Amino acid sequence: MIIDCHCHAGKGDGLTQPADTSAPLGRYLARAREANIDRTIIFAAFSDGYRLANREVARIVAGNPDRLFGFAFVHPVVDKGRVEMMIREAVVSLGLVGIKVHRHDGRITREICEAARRYRLPVLYDVMGEVSVAEILAHEYPDVPFIIPHLGSFADDWKAQSALIDHLVRHRNIFTDTAGVRRFDILEEAVKRAGARKILFGSDGPWLHPGVEIAKIEALGLNPEDRAAVLGGNVLRLVSRVQGFSAVA
Repeated sequence: MIIDCHCHAGKGDGLTQPADTSAPLGRYLARAREANIDRTIIFAAFSDGYRLANREVARIVAGNPDRLFGFAFVHPVVDKGRVEMMIREAVVSLGLVGIKVHRHDGRITREICEAARRYRLPVLYDVMGEVSVAEILAHEYPDVPFIIPHLGSFADDWKAQSALIDHLVRHRNIFTDTAGVRRFDILEEAVKRAGARKILFGSDGPWLHPGVEIAKIEALGLNPEDRAAVLGGNVLRLVSRVQGFSAVA
């Protein structure tokens, strides 16, 4: 099974760029099908109201349950004091299977990590190059899987990406995804040093083409077992911890 672990969906509130305005799935789903992607994890675009945005994500998933899973987006600042309530609703009522946090909104908090621990959820945390936080998260919450997307930096910061590889090697609960990683040699190094079990395929759809992003995985020349792990097995293992999760297509 091929699973794209990183795709946005729905409307945003910012109206300053695509990431905070609109993430329509129509063309993405067609492209994903052409690329033989079986399932996709979606989460909201940037929003001032993630509780409602998460409900919209759940509605989108419910409309296409054979192809989509959902993660709950939370804002470290705006949602302070109500994260546990939001995550409880997301898991119990909405059927979402992970948490998304972005440094653009604020730095990750204990409140978020405690909720992830309580509901056995993976956390996709975009650190925007601040990869040193992986050291703290790995020690403070060793039982929570943290996925640091873009190999640590969507901004093509090779220093941050290289530094994240060290965390992937040393910490069993730190993972990364391949979405938008442009320096192929660094991605290749990450697989070589940290192993295929620490790398998840992601596209950062709908704005990046999933077929283009999956081509990077094929170019790695992995053996069949490692290829299967990167393309879906790894993320499936992380979300399968969530109570009530089903991967039946």
